[in-house]
Amino acid sequence: MVSSHTLFISAIEPSANIHLKALAQEMDSITKQQHITLEIVGIFDNDVFSGCSNIQAHSSYDLRAFSAMAFIDVIKKVFFYKRVNLEMIALAKTCQKALLIDSSSFHIPLAKGLKGSGVEVVYYILPQVWAWKSWRAKEIERICNRLCAILPFELSMYPNAVQQNRAQYVGHPLLDELPIDSPLPRTQEIVFMPGSRQGEIKKIFPIFAQVAKQLHEPKILVAPSHFATLSKEELQNIYGEEIKEFTLSFDATKALQTCKFAFICSGTATLQAALLQAPFVLAYTMRPIEYHIVKFFVKLKVVGLANILYQGACNQQAGKSDQKLHTELIQDDLTPQNLLDSYHNFDCATYIKNAQTLRAYLQHGSSHNVARILLTNLTHLR
Repeated sequence: MVSSHTLFISAIEPSANIHLKALAQEMDSITKQQHITLEIVGIFDNDVFSGCSNIQAHSSYDLRAFSAMAFIDVIKKVFFYKRVNLEMIALAKTCQKALLIDSSSFHIPLAKGLKGSGVEVVYYILPQVWAWKSWRAKEIERICNRLCAILPFELSMYPNAVQQNRAQYVGHPLLDELPIDSPLPRTQEIVFMPGSRQGEIKKIFPIFAQVAKQLHEPKILVAPSHFATLSKEELQNIYGEEIKEFTLSFDATKALQTCKFAFICSGTATLQAALLQAPFVLAYTMRPIEYHIVKFFVKLKVVGLANILYQGACNQQAGKSDQKLHTELIQDDLTPQNLLDSYHNFDCATYIKNAQTLRAYLQHGSSHNVARILLTNLTHLR
């Protein structure tokens, strides 16, 4: 008989572990109230649980083994992913519940492997079926026991699970993590965020560096927090010689709280900036072949998460409207001059008003609701 307090968690992306940290703290608080302890196994950053007194966590892999960017890099690791997936299915079958966070290419096969095993599968940060491969929604409904949506509009993709009370909007994790109600005075600093993956950085940072040369304000380069352990030489190898022209920061939240303006690679950082009301422009480029593949399959008019959610907040079809919270410069439009024009012509008053609309749309954080789902009736599952 396995321990009645064992959970399996799979969070293979650094961004997923940022959200997992807030969830870990919430779970630790609840377990103290219920006078139980938890053992967590799977794949995650062990440091996420370092401050938890009622949780013992043991990750099977270092997250660096899973780093990949877009289609071509993922293909290179497909056999590794398959082997690890089988290992994790076997490990998860020894647990009461399995929490899968984001990373659909890895977690959908894992959920399939757990179907019918008696393990309750909880999917948190759902695949973006509203953007492409919408047919996956029915499969996800079938193979997962609980669906935890962090975007209000995505529940419409899972009508059966909603009707069966297996899917709910749990809130957005950034509202747990950001000091939204504690604003800081804005400085004259200009923030540059060229992404978290090395492939993105090597394409976007040289363009940002050209922009920086045209600006007289202090310039802050925000590197991913998991780069903080790298040496100066390693960082220079990633960013190039021009990293010396910037003040380096590993704290995106603080940088966005106080900056005058930000140039941001596409991703969660755009929503982070919007919630902190930091003026910004989205900038993104990729390999031409990848861009054409994505453009063929993904039929969206905007790509930034803040823009997509803002359309939902305005009762528009998310991602399919022309309405925007902020400018997006994608592929050929991503030039130093266009970035500079976006900075100089930014309408801050309108942006702040619209950012407040977006904040109200998301309502609250997600960690408390997800923790309750994971820990409710945990000792009575088997």
